[in-house]
Amino acid sequence: MKWQMLGCLVILGMAAATAVAETPAPEARATAAAETPAPAARATAEPTHITVVQAAILGAIQGLTEYLPVSSTGHLILANYAMGLSAFSDRIGPLGRVIEENEAVDAFDIILHLGTFLAVLGLYRGRVLQMLRGLAGRDPAGLRLLIALAIAFVPAAIFGFLGHHWITENLYNPLTVAMALAVGGAAMIVIEHYFGRSRNLAGRVTQVDATLWRQALVIGLAQCLALWPGTSRSMVTILAGLVVGLDLLAAAEFSFLLALPTIGAATAMTALKHGHSIVQAAGVDGMLVGLVVTTVVAAVVIKAFLKWLSGHGLTPFGIYRIALAGAVLMYFAWCGQKMW
Repeated sequence: MKWQMLGCLVILGMAAATAVAETPAPEARATAAAETPAPAARATAEPTHITVVQAAILGAIQGLTEYLPVSSTGHLILANYAMGLSAFSDRIGPLGRVIEENEAVDAFDIILHLGTFLAVLGLYRGRVLQMLRGLAGRDPAGLRLLIALAIAFVPAAIFGFLGHHWITENLYNPLTVAMALAVGGAAMIVIEHYFGRSRNLAGRVTQVDATLWRQALVIGLAQCLALWPGTSRSMVTILAGLVVGLDLLAAAEFSFLLALPTIGAATAMTALKHGHSIVQAAGVDGMLVGLVVTTVVAAVVIKAFLKWLSGHGLTPFGIYRIALAGAVLMYFAWCGQKMW
């Protein structure tokens, strides 16, 4: 299992490095400058069609990164740019020029999030049934878990609804992603060091259905941090779970279950805006490939990640995040792309 998770980290690094392989060097950019439309023109061009191969790549990246503490949004921003599905716009955000995705990418996001939603729903169907029994008054622990998840869901739902447009308009760029990757990686190493030590495990919540509403509220508030691209929803919720008294496995399980309402709501919101463009974005074949790949990869990653946590913890993912942040900044500096 150790080698499986190390393999996951290698695959993630290869996915991020795709930009180096697929994006032209500075000389090539200069040669093609006369033929390349201005950023504003690219940003307003017709939506790009996502091929079956691209759908499979994006599905694999989403499945790998959604439940690992490495940020699916950050990896997808970089992957979409690498494959030519997005480009720098002419708008300058607080931290530099913004990468602007097109409608095809936004529409295909629905498929990717649906896949990760189905993966958790399938793996945790027993917990879902327990919560339904609790709602019917036949399982007090299930009802307590349902209430805890509802409490944890509310803060991000409010902030996400209010701030989603501003975030996508101003924070989708390599610098914001790199900053979040680096800061999150350092926080992961430090928090696990202080809250994950064996001497600090006594009295911790070991069963996810024993999570208190106060603990759930803190986890939910922490989830708001994941609205910043590159942060990772799973990372902040797992770390918050550790801080408020859950053990590592219970914190991870709570994070996965919290994905059901969070990803479900985000998918519904995206569908309302871009649902009409899904088939045009990737075609029926691309939709099916993306959905299947995302669901299968996410399910495998969740099971492997839980086994990994039992013996290895979060620190390797923190190191990976810091290394990837450095690679992103070095690459964009090397290729001469003006981010400011």
